[in-house]
Amino acid sequence: MLLVDQEDLHDGLQSSLETGQHLYSAAAAKALRLIGADLHGGWQGATITPTIIILGHLLWTVSSPWPEYLLAIGGKLSEHIFGFYLTSEESSPSTSRPSYEGSQSMIHEDNKEVHFLTALHCHTYILTSQCKKGGNITFIAKVEAKDLLRKPNVKWFKGKWMDLASKAGKHLQLKESFERHTKIHTFEMHIIQAKENYAGNYRCEVSYKDKFDSCSFDLEVTGKIPIVFVNGDGQDDAGELDFSGLLKRREIKQQEEEPEVDVWELLKNANPSEYEKIAFQYGITDLRGMLKRLKRMRREVKKSAAFSKGLDPAYQVDKGGKVRFMVELADPTVELKWYKNGQEIRPSAKYIFEHKGNQRILFINNCTMTDDARYYVTAGDEKCSTELFVRDPPILVTKGLEDTNTYVGERVELSCEVSEDDANVKWFKNGVELTNEPKSRYRIKVEGKKHTLIIEEAAKNDNATYSVMTTGGQSEAKLSVDLRPLKISLALEDQTVRLGQEIHLKCEISENVEGKWYKNGQLIEASDRVKLYHKGRIHRFIIASAAVDDEGEYMFVPDAYNINIPCKVHVVDPPKLHLDGLGENNTVTVVAGTKLRLEIPITGEPTPKVMWSKGDKWITDSGRIRAETYSDSSCLVIDTAEREDSGPFRITLKNEAGEDSALINIKVVDVPDPPQAPNVTEVGEDWCVMTWEPPANDGGSPILGYFIERKKKQSSRWMRLNFELCKETTFEPKKMIEGVAYEVRVFAVNAIGTSKPSMPSKSFVPLAVTSPPTLLAVDSVTDTSVTMKWRPPDHIGAAGLDGYVVEYCFEGTDEWIVANPELTDKTKFTINGLPTGSKILVRVKAVNAAGESEPRYHPQPILVKEVIEPPKIRLPRHLKQTYTRRVGETVNLVIPFQVRTKNTDRKTLNTHFSYYWTAFVNILHPEGKSHDKASGIIHSYLGTKIGHYHATTI
Repeated sequence: MLLVDQEDLHDGLQSSLETGQHLYSAAAAKALRLIGADLHGGWQGATITPTIIILGHLLWTVSSPWPEYLLAIGGKLSEHIFGFYLTSEESSPSTSRPSYEGSQSMIHEDNKEVHFLTALHCHTYILTSQCKKGGNITFIAKVEAKDLLRKPNVKWFKGKWMDLASKAGKHLQLKESFERHTKIHTFEMHIIQAKENYAGNYRCEVSYKDKFDSCSFDLEVTGKIPIVFVNGDGQDDAGELDFSGLLKRREIKQQEEEPEVDVWELLKNANPSEYEKIAFQYGITDLRGMLKRLKRMRREVKKSAAFSKGLDPAYQVDKGGKVRFMVELADPTVELKWYKNGQEIRPSAKYIFEHKGNQRILFINNCTMTDDARYYVTAGDEKCSTELFVRDPPILVTKGLEDTNTYVGERVELSCEVSEDDANVKWFKNGVELTNEPKSRYRIKVEGKKHTLIIEEAAKNDNATYSVMTTGGQSEAKLSVDLRPLKISLALEDQTVRLGQEIHLKCEISENVEGKWYKNGQLIEASDRVKLYHKGRIHRFIIASAAVDDEGEYMFVPDAYNINIPCKVHVVDPPKLHLDGLGENNTVTVVAGTKLRLEIPITGEPTPKVMWSKGDKWITDSGRIRAETYSDSSCLVIDTAEREDSGPFRITLKNEAGEDSALINIKVVDVPDPPQAPNVTEVGEDWCVMTWEPPANDGGSPILGYFIERKKKQSSRWMRLNFELCKETTFEPKKMIEGVAYEVRVFAVNAIGTSKPSMPSKSFVPLAVTSPPTLLAVDSVTDTSVTMKWRPPDHIGAAGLDGYVVEYCFEGTDEWIVANPELTDKTKFTINGLPTGSKILVRVKAVNAAGESEPRYHPQPILVKEVIEPPKIRLPRHLKQTYTRRVGETVNLVIPFQVRTKNTDRKTLNTHFSYYWTAFVNILHPEGKSHDKASGIIHSYLGTKIGHYHATTI
């Protein structure tokens, strides 16, 4: 990059603009030589003619032997364009085009017009742009929108993270426009009245859906206005316009001194709470970006095969100094490239490359704030990176603060001067930093190198030591704020007013200062009732209608003065009792056996006479019940209160202004009397149900609930059964042992406490009824009776089993009739006397000492009617085969049969049915018979009795 003084070039351009002739000045030749050198001397005989003035820029058209190219150059003493680009008028296939090594993106054959951002592809024409302090500069980005459905999103950034959209204002303006005929979006960033801290690296990002591109550039703010030209690597030109010898060679003093303090090491080893302090001390403006870079430095560096020795994690240099980056290659033949914030670094007067064996060295001369960036070097696919921190020179305090004395209310200015304009300066009050916030009492004014702390109206609390601190020095001074002597011209006067009259207090002092009013030491605030006035040196306090509460000692205290002006206000009113602290209906509750001291506030002027009485009896100032009277209250005292002390007490106040009296109800409360002995109404296997009556006397306080206790009859230890109060007068104790005798008792509880226990209940034994009988079934049915059978209960318990109760009811009714008045201990029972043809339901219950169990029901109604069935023989399987016996043996044949007649009683069995055996034609008389089987026996078995035998029932 080469710099040309703009003043020289501007003189030549201005002269050409005025005369309208060709430009052959030495200054123009300087610029043309730079361009011609890059285009291989093809600019011989070129002329520059003025074309148009746009936005304060002088635009010139440079004609050349290749008419298809025009060069746009912008210039003005206070404004610059940030680079240049070539514009193609008409392309000619026959015309040979010059090459432009190192800047191929500068010339394009396909587009008629080359823009910075075309089809979301960034063409970077800016490396570094310079602007004089106080000057203006404009950056432009263009995006072609032929294939875009909507406007692309463009953002401008400074550094790595600062979005400039949030900084737009007086010194920074962002504009955009759209050309409909060319469908090109133009985005502009205008920097107005540039300052030194505007210098740095900038970036323009454009995005549309999933497409993205960006362009980075640097801005330097200096004392002169240079025009930036990009110099390629072309050969030396030849011809008439070779005026390179007229260019002045500038030598930059190189500073090789290393800084005394390594800021990177400080930050790496410092506590995060000290980051801001270090940033101010060493001139770090982008602290957030610095910390991101510091975090990136702390990552573990992987070993590289390409670099024998890589870059250090960070480098530090003072502004204007020189820094040296060095790497050592494992293979010296590998191609090496250096980058700054992703942009390749080209050799120039600022960037110098050196090769020493395997070492590759980069020197950066005359470092500015724009050089504060991330650098990396690539060797093939390997990359090695570092961070460079450029530190501003320390700001010195050239003129310190001076001690100042002033009075309260006056304006105070504390001023100092520093070595640089608009430097970062911090103010402190007794070591605490002051800020220039809108609501702050302190205002900080900066005028170039002069910094001033302004206090519009000094106050007493402004007495302090004030200090100013820069990165290279500090100064401090003491501010003393004194009060002017105060004199009381008109003091407040004591007043006596009647109730409802106006209270008007007035005083006058020698100074026009604010003040506060107090009543009995309490600050008084202005309200609708209380009016406070201040006019000049006069202060007034007014209450339109005096109340009893307005009586007291009033005082006016001027602000910032250790003086007060007092007075007394006395309000005359009739006596009054203040019963606000008493309960509803003026009732006071006291626990029996304790001492009552009831204090009643009273007011009245003059002090009223107090009298206490209960019924017709006056209370004196002595005894167990007595009255004590004071100037602002009266006390009723009862030592060891008793229940008989309950009742209304009257208090009477009298003075010459009137009379007041009230009834105060004294309620003496005590623990309740014990409840009556509980009754156990029902018992179970491990539980019982108990009830009791409330106590006759609740002690003057409602019963809140009851506690219940139980114990075994043979034990003396009572156990509480509930820890939450029982609200009812019934309770069900549980988890008792079946068969063990118990007793229970009850305690009553009110707000005062717990009563004595009641008398114990009668002893009781938890017993459980058995479970229901099982397998209830019909055994037999006749025309007048039904016989039922069942099995005992599954669970009987400790109370045992006393017997069973059989009940029945006719179908269609719900009246159950007990079939056995006396308990039966058998599991079979016949219900007699039933009408023939009726249907009955039957149930059975087990009974023990605890009571009757749940009934067991027969599932279906039973018809009272005898069933007759023909006899059936059920021949056993072994009789279906040949029955073989030896001669002389006895043969006993048992044949089961089934028969159902109207009477199957064994006594009448033979009269109802008969059975016989036949062998051939002979009838064998049975040996025996029963209601379900018959036996036929053949004695002295002979072979002649072989044959088939038949058993028959009839």
